[in-house]
Amino acid sequence: MSVFHLSKRLKPSGDQPQAIQKLVKGFKKGNKFQTLLGVTGSGKTFTIANVIQALNKPTLVISHNKTLAAQLYEEFKELFPQDYVHYFVSYYDYYQPEAYLPASDTYIEKEAQINEEIEKLRHAAVQSVLKNRNTIIVASVSCIYNLGSPQTYQNLSLKIKLNQKISKREFLKKLLALQFERNEYDFWRGKFRQRAEFIDVWPSGKDLIYRVQITNDQVKKIIEMEAPWGKSKEVKEIDLFPAKFWLSEESVREIAISNIKLELEEQIQNLQKQKKFLEAERLKRRTLYDLALIAEVGWCKGIENYSRYFDGRQPNSPPFTLIDYFPSDFLLVIDESHITIPQLRGMVEGDKSRKKALIEHGFRLPSALDNRPLTFQEFLEKTSQAQCLFSSATPAEYEIKKSDLVVEQIVRPTFILDPEVEVRKTKNQIPDLVKEILQRIKNKERVLVTVLTKKLSETLAQYLKDKKIKAAFLHSEIDTLERPQILFDLRQGKYDVLVGVNLLREGLDLPEVSLVAILDADKEGFLRDKTSFIQVAGRAARSLHGKVIMYADKITKSMKEAIKEMERRRAIQEKYNQKHHKNPQPIIKEIISTLPLKKKEAVSKLTIQEEFKKDYLRELKQRLELAQRNLQFEKVVEIKELIEKLKKSKR
Repeated sequence: MSVFHLSKRLKPSGDQPQAIQKLVKGFKKGNKFQTLLGVTGSGKTFTIANVIQALNKPTLVISHNKTLAAQLYEEFKELFPQDYVHYFVSYYDYYQPEAYLPASDTYIEKEAQINEEIEKLRHAAVQSVLKNRNTIIVASVSCIYNLGSPQTYQNLSLKIKLNQKISKREFLKKLLALQFERNEYDFWRGKFRQRAEFIDVWPSGKDLIYRVQITNDQVKKIIEMEAPWGKSKEVKEIDLFPAKFWLSEESVREIAISNIKLELEEQIQNLQKQKKFLEAERLKRRTLYDLALIAEVGWCKGIENYSRYFDGRQPNSPPFTLIDYFPSDFLLVIDESHITIPQLRGMVEGDKSRKKALIEHGFRLPSALDNRPLTFQEFLEKTSQAQCLFSSATPAEYEIKKSDLVVEQIVRPTFILDPEVEVRKTKNQIPDLVKEILQRIKNKERVLVTVLTKKLSETLAQYLKDKKIKAAFLHSEIDTLERPQILFDLRQGKYDVLVGVNLLREGLDLPEVSLVAILDADKEGFLRDKTSFIQVAGRAARSLHGKVIMYADKITKSMKEAIKEMERRRAIQEKYNQKHHKNPQPIIKEIISTLPLKKKEAVSKLTIQEEFKKDYLRELKQRLELAQRNLQFEKVVEIKELIEKLKKSKR
């Protein structure tokens, strides 16, 4: 049986030993839900790693965004260097879902720019958990989206062994059935090519190329080499999994197509009864075109919208997700649970409203609604056999009530205390803030400033730049793949100050930050509640000189509760340090970049204005095509004029 091999480089200290012991004992006793309340910088990831090793179960770690998931992935890889640690997030650099806007009569076709590196990692994650129990997958909340049937994925996999009887024609046919593409010149992941007696295959989930020699209808040699064309060795067998997730087995394809046609006929009748003749004709043409492609090659663009039929699912039944690829006895870790749980709860509604518009106007069949993320209840049912660990510095009431055991981890391995909190008046707050920043810069430390709006973050960052302070802003409009780079630059010293909204709260590991300034702290609300205050204050909890300044003219209930809790934790830490004669130690952490997830250089060089024009031009072309199809000639002329005007402005 596969076992986990936790690196022995680190030893549990501070509150970690008692937390590990209690959590492991609780799970082995049979507890289904437990909570680790660990303060920022207390080493929650290392504690969780020890729990994983003790329970020895395949593990799914869910984080609420890509940046934190990437950070956790790197940490678990370092802690389990001999095991299978994988990363599973949405693989789109750019994603525009299929949609229809009735108010403007605009159909927007699904458009996506797939990050090939992430696509490889997704396939690698799925294949690993199907083959190896000592697997940890760190995922974002995208793991509750439809992924296709694990049974189909496994059934269509192909094992090739030395001396196996198989003709080259049969092997090539099987590769096509697995949705590998033949390309003799542009050889890449998910493709194959033939060279005399050799057939080269590059699996989607690996940086390996398999060269299979078939002579006289028999496998004579299998060579495994590092891609592209690195070190090679001969192997006795290989497993080839599908190049795409949504596939249709030939045995169920005919039945599925028949059932889709039945639904099509029924929906056409419904639309015609509503006198939606254009919509009925549109639906008929689009669906029959898709079915012709599926019948011919087993796949079509948007095949996931028909997945219910190929998966053999009933209407309104939950889709297959990454969770279904795990065995029943796995460990589920929900990181930063106070924010990840609400995200898991709310993801299905937005998808539902978008699909309804497509269905009502003849772009999709009603069964497209079954291609969706899980509801929260379905998520709980699918994970009912797993043991679940919630992890957060500020767990919500839901996690506390759900848990059989709540374990506190207050004392850090470094014995650093929670930062001191000071409340200052808002009068002259900016000059006062600049003075504090300059002092931190003098000590070669970094500063985080949280504000309430995106506009204010940009304005304040520019003001600091005008004062010759190296500053940058960070908010939700910054590209997902640029955020890790900005944080990396802060740690390196390219920036001394980072100004943001709520993206600076959970899980950012920035040991160089010694000061957190909270502007408008008395504006009670989502960004200024107890949880937010404790989380953002935690960004300064990895420094010996950690301090939080709240600029406010009154002390709100949230401020009072947060300060009280931080003082409680600081008192526990001080008492422990005095009792055990411990002195706080600075954190020295290597500055490394996380996953190489940047966009192609050509794309990243585009300015925001150019990106906007590019997206708007794409939208106008889609509207033009729709207007032409619907014979709306006046609208065609109007859109063409807009396109010409936009093209001229680009020159």
